[in-house]
Amino acid sequence: MIDELSASLAATVQAARVAQDLSVNALADRSGVSRAMIGKIERGEAQPTAVLLGRLSGALGMTLSELVARAENTGDLLRRAADQPVWTDPMTGYRRRAVSPITDGPLELVEVELPPGASVSYPADAYIFKYQQLWILDGHLRFHEGPVIHDLLTGDCLQLGPPTPTKFHNPATDPCRYLVALVKGRS
Repeated sequence: MIDELSASLAATVQAARVAQDLSVNALADRSGVSRAMIGKIERGEAQPTAVLLGRLSGALGMTLSELVARAENTGDLLRRAADQPVWTDPMTGYRRRAVSPITDGPLELVEVELPPGASVSYPADAYIFKYQQLWILDGHLRFHEGPVIHDLLTGDCLQLGPPTPTKFHNPATDPCRYLVALVKGRS
C-alpha cells in the first residue's frame, strides 16, 4: 500500500519530467534508473528508495528534499516542525526531514537520521549543488567521498568537495542524526 506522500511524490516526479519535456527514456538515460522502474514510480506502483529518488531528483535538476517539498506543496515561508515533510527509505529506514520552507532561494536545510548499520550511496551525478556541508547532530557517520573516508562525530562539520560518488554509513549501534546544508544550483 502506497501512502499519501509516496503517491504525491509519484505525481511530482512525473510532473517535473513532463515540465522539462523529458521522455521516460531521456530521464532513464540521465538518472541511470530503468524505464520500467520510472514507470512504476510514476504510476505509484513502487515506493522508491532514497538512492532512486536521489538519482531521479538530480537528473531533474533538483534536490531530494526539494522533490519531497514539491510533493507537499504548502508554499509557506514558515515551515513549523510539525509541518516539515518526512520521508523514510523503505529499504534502509533512512529518514529525511525537509526543514526549509519551499522558496526560490538557494539555501536548503535537511535533517537526516540514519539507523544503526545502515548505508546509503549516491552517484556523483546526484549532486547538483555548488556547496554542501554535513553537520553531525548526534552519533557517528562514516562518510565516503570518492576514495576519501571521513569519520564524523557529534559536532563535526564537513564541507564537501566536487561531485563524486558518496556513501553515508552509520557504523554505530545508535542512530546518527545530521544536518545537510546546501546551496542549490549547478557549478
